[in-house]
This record gives sequence, structure tokens and C-alpha cells, in this order.
Amino acid sequence: MRTQDAQTLVLCTLADGPLHGYAINTAIERLSGSRLGPGSLYGALNRLEAKGLVEPLEGQGRARPVRITAQGRAVLEREARSMARVSDRVFESVPPDEIHYLDRVAAGRAGRSYKKVMLDALAARPGHTALDLGCGPGTDLGALAEAVAPDSGSGSADGRREDKGTGPCPGRVIGVDISEEMAAQARERTAGLRPVRIRVADMHRLPFADRSADRARTDRALQHVDDPVRVLAEIRRVLRPGGRLVLGEPDWDSLTVDHPDRETSRAYTRFVADRVIRNGTLGRELPRLALAAGFTVPAVLPVVSVFRDVRSADAILGLKRTTERAVAAGYLTDTAARDWLDHLATGPFLAAVTLYVVVAAVPLEIG
Repeated sequence: MRTQDAQTLVLCTLADGPLHGYAINTAIERLSGSRLGPGSLYGALNRLEAKGLVEPLEGQGRARPVRITAQGRAVLEREARSMARVSDRVFESVPPDEIHYLDRVAAGRAGRSYKKVMLDALAARPGHTALDLGCGPGTDLGALAEAVAPDSGSGSADGRREDKGTGPCPGRVIGVDISEEMAAQARERTAGLRPVRIRVADMHRLPFADRSADRARTDRALQHVDDPVRVLAEIRRVLRPGGRLVLGEPDWDSLTVDHPDRETSRAYTRFVADRVIRNGTLGRELPRLALAAGFTVPAVLPVVSVFRDVRSADAILGLKRTTERAVAAGYLTDTAARDWLDHLATGPFLAAVTLYVVVAAVPLEIG
């Protein structure tokens, strides 16, 4: 460890009050994940005392407590401001709009990976009617259209299906979203795709007849709905016997962010799973809920997204914004949050979260 790093760690541990050498090293271990060697610790204390940044109190030998001076506190505050500037350069402070965020997720390596797993698992075929429930700005509608109506060509300017009467009726894709803004964006993006239609509707009350669709998918949408059980019942109603539903949902309780203080990492994850996402552990619950809704569940496919770059992770996880909310909610202290963000901004970074792709099928009727 560099000399200046050791001195800064000592000052940080003394910010809340005087400590003796052993207690200082214990606090440093909690803060950084490792202790200083005796030479590094007492060398740092001697240099800090020579600079007038710490001063000894009454005591004997190495059990003598040390406290930070006013000059030392000023130095520590300057260091904290410097780290805050580093943090501001690393983390986004303003959240992206929802459409931009969904596009960002889809374009990233993690997004491309799990979306391919979902598309393959859906096994949509020419002639199928496929529902994309919670379609957002239409990210996945083109791939679905190619699967159910290959080489179908373009259609009307508003994206409505046009049957030419020159062969078997091609399949169709219906994108559903509760947001007018999302639906408008999806219509604009799929205007040249003849098989695609867009509906504004609530997944809790789907505007489709019983047994009217062959395939359905939901992509990170059920984590936000009021009642996932009711949505699954609705999807079960509109799928034909032999129909298939593919669901992709994260389990936010699986979120891991490496940090020397594991309790801070665990508190951050608890906050995300408990308070940020309405149905934060839905990924692991989906197989059970699908079975209860009358589906069979032939496959559960875990997809782990791993982030080695803090900026890439922040673009998806909103690390600083979420940390600030965790402080406001009482999950983290100001000091723990500052140390957490400083380490994420400057140290080696690793984070991961598991998304479950669950394949659910409507049983065939016999007889």
C-alpha cells in the first residue's frame, strides 16, 4: 500500500473519535478489507503526527489513543471532496428517460445474451400469433415478426397487417404496453413490418379472446406489475393448448457487488430487492407461480450478467442514485455510502445479477 493511502485510511478511521493503534487497524480492516502491517500503521501515525494532522492523548505506549486535529480534519475533508469529484465523473447523476434506458439495456452484451436465450426458447414458428406483453418501445418486435412471418415484406404506414390473399396467412405479432408513449414509439419503429400490431392495454386485463394466441413473452415486465399471479392467469387464458410462454425476470436478491465491507454490499442489495423493485425476487418465484396458474414448466434457464466495468454497471444499475436512495431509506449510513461509492469508483470492480428465463407451456388437451 502506498504511504499516502495508509495515512488517509488512518485519518478516516479517526474521523469519529480517538482510537489507539489496535483499534485503528481494526477499523481500517472494516473499511478496506485488510489490515496494515505494524510498520505501515505506526509509520503512518508518526508521519501524520509530524505534520500536525493527529495528536496523541494520555496513555501508555501503543495503547495511547490518538485523535485527529482540526488541520487533519481539513485535510480529510479536502480528500473527500476530491473523491466526490472522481465519483461524479464516474457515476450518472441524472437518470435516463425510460425509452433510452430500455434501449441501453437491449444494446449491452448482457441484454443481447438473455434476449437471444428468450427468443430461442420461445420457438415461434411461421403462422403463429405471438404476443409481446410489456413490449416497451418495440425492441423485440422485429425478431418476433421474422420468426412468425419470414419474408412477409412491409405493410401500411401505420404498421397494420395487410393480407394479400396469395397463400397461407402469415403469422402476426401483437405488442402490448400500458404506456401510450411506449406504444407510440413501438408503432414508429415497426411501421414497415406488416405482421406487427400494437395495442395499449393492461396485462392484468388482456383484450384478447380465450385461446387466441400461440406464443407469448414478457421481458422484465412482471417485476413491475401490481399482481403477477393475475397476469399469469390472463396469459394462460389467451394461449391455445400447446401454447408457450417465455418469461425473463431478474432476481434482484442475487445482485452481488464486490466491496471489502460485505455488510454494506448486502444492505445495498436488500434495498434494491425490497424497495426499488416492486417484485424484486420474482425471478426465482416464476416457476412456482407458473405451475399454480396451470402451466407446465419444461425449462428454467439462469442467465448471469457480469459487469467488470463500473461505468457499464452504472448505466444499468444507477449505482450512485440507488445508493443515495438507500441512505434516505435508512439502509446505509452517509459514511458507509461515501466509502462504498469511493471504492466502486476507484477500485477493481465486479458485479453480477441472475435473470431467470422460465419456459411455461399450456398442456395439450387429450381426447
